[in-house]
Amino acid sequence: MTTIGTLKHLSAASLSELILAQKTTGDPAIAIIDVRDDDYIGGHIKGAKNFPSRTLDVMMPTLVRQLQNKETVVFHCALSQQRGPSAALRYMRERERMFPASETKLVAGDKTEQKPAEQKVYVLDRGFVGWQEEYGEDERLTEGYRKELWKDGYWD
Repeated sequence: MTTIGTLKHLSAASLSELILAQKTTGDPAIAIIDVRDDDYIGGHIKGAKNFPSRTLDVMMPTLVRQLQNKETVVFHCALSQQRGPSAALRYMRERERMFPASETKLVAGDKTEQKPAEQKVYVLDRGFVGWQEEYGEDERLTEGYRKELWKDGYWD
C-alpha cells in the first residue's frame, strides 16, 4: 500500500522533458494537477489543471474519471510537502476504490468497458516554488508567470 513516504517524486527537469516531448508528439499522455489554493496566482505549469486542495474531497471521483486514461499524473502544490503529496495519495486510493485491481472490466449500465490502464503517479519535487526558479520565465513551460511575486522568494 502506498503511503506519503513511499510516493514517487519527479524533478522539475524530468517534468519539463515530458512536457516538451508531449508537445512534439502531440500525445497528451501526461496530466499535471496543481492543488494550490489562493497561492495559484503568479503563474502555473503550462497545461496544468488547477484543482484547489479545498475542493478535492468533492472533486476526487470526477478527477479520477477525467484522468483515467492518462499514462502519467503529476501532482504539486507550492512546495509539494503537504497538499501535493496528500492529493496524490488520495487520488491513488480513490482510483483503486473506483477501479479495483481484481476487476478487469467496468460495467456502466448496460455497457462493459475495459478497465483503465495502469498509471504512474508522481509528486513534483519542490513544487511550483522550485519549478518557477528553473522555468518561470520559459513560456514553453510556464503560463501567467508574474516575476514580481517571486523575486524575493516564496510568499505566504
